[in-house]
Amino acid sequence: MMLVGGAIPALLVAGIVGGGCTDDAYWYTCDDNIPPRIDNKPCYDAGPDAKVCDDAGNCNDAGTGEGDAGSGGGEQEGGGDGIGDGMSSLCVGQCVPKEPPGWFEPLLLWLGPSDRAPDCPAAAPVAGSEYHADLAIEPLQCATCACDPPEASCELPSAWSAVDSPACPARPGAQRTSFAAPEAWDGTCTTANAIPAGQACAGGPCTQSLDLPAPRMLAGACAPSVVEDAADPQGGFRWATVARTCAGVTAPAPCGDPGMRCSPAPPEGDAAPPEGFLTCIMHHEGEHECPATYPSRHIVYEGAEDSRGCTACTCGEPSGAACSVLASAFSDETCSTVVVSVLTTSEAPFCGAIAPGTALGSKTAVVVDLDPGSCAPGGGEPIGEVAPRGAVTFCCLDRQPQQPEPPRAWNPELG
Repeated sequence: MMLVGGAIPALLVAGIVGGGCTDDAYWYTCDDNIPPRIDNKPCYDAGPDAKVCDDAGNCNDAGTGEGDAGSGGGEQEGGGDGIGDGMSSLCVGQCVPKEPPGWFEPLLLWLGPSDRAPDCPAAAPVAGSEYHADLAIEPLQCATCACDPPEASCELPSAWSAVDSPACPARPGAQRTSFAAPEAWDGTCTTANAIPAGQACAGGPCTQSLDLPAPRMLAGACAPSVVEDAADPQGGFRWATVARTCAGVTAPAPCGDPGMRCSPAPPEGDAAPPEGFLTCIMHHEGEHECPATYPSRHIVYEGAEDSRGCTACTCGEPSGAACSVLASAFSDETCSTVVVSVLTTSEAPFCGAIAPGTALGSKTAVVVDLDPGSCAPGGGEPIGEVAPRGAVTFCCLDRQPQQPEPPRAWNPELG
């Protein structure tokens, strides 16, 4: 076997016939003062001043082109096996299938609870980005909506009238005489539309009964309010699984098979990663199917977007409002001599008989009870969603590949 050396006391033997270089580097020393070694280095072109060395370590100028440098057909078979074995054994981690185009080269991946994530192992100490999986969403707690009581008032009855019939309700054809209150009456004593005593109508005295309409409720809208604050809607989710990536710090060594790549950590032994680490390739963008060489797929995410919120509080139309009014009619003009005093409500009018021919000289009215009613609250409902973002695909080996035999160092004396 002919070995090429140079100013640097090493020799590149894999595929350098004619000065060529390969992706795999396999170095031998030609300096007697430096012991033979195998280095994982980039391909080195010895240059025109390189020396040609034989199996015994004797070196001559490369330019002499002595027979051993270009020959060795049958003699190199054993050496070729040695080189092949040596090249495979340069990987102190594990030789795994190369990644397809568009995929990141093999690295170590740990999946599990975030509070149990181990540090990256010594063979792959560089911690990469962390990703997440298994999104656990807690229900969004919206504030409880309520409605303040509506602005309400009670409109006093103003269309009072006397009827020339004692029957209530008045008989058909009965004559009415207005005893109405003034417009925008506030209920204080008034003599508006007074009816003198003995005033005659077609059916006899005009004042035989008194008819009052029901007071009318005037209710405004209800204002929405919040009973209690809710938890921050942005804190209502967590990730059950963390995905930790770990990579090596040195260039990977070559594997004998050009379709294989050296990954950071061996599957067993002192340098093996902690239990739970997987050898995987990664695709940064979206969800992808896995190649046959890495069949175990794991979809993880860069994070999540919480677009949840709560609908605004609203109030329905007011209902249930009611009021009561004490209405009184007097025979004099100073609201002193009571003819009738009655409690009427917004739910029903009043009609009652009085002494026929009685004078109706004045009247008063006062609100004695007011219930503004209520409005049904609405809103305060969760809307939106929590959605993962930034999908990343990891494809992993579902078994550890078979490892090459331990490295076999080159010995100049043995060839």
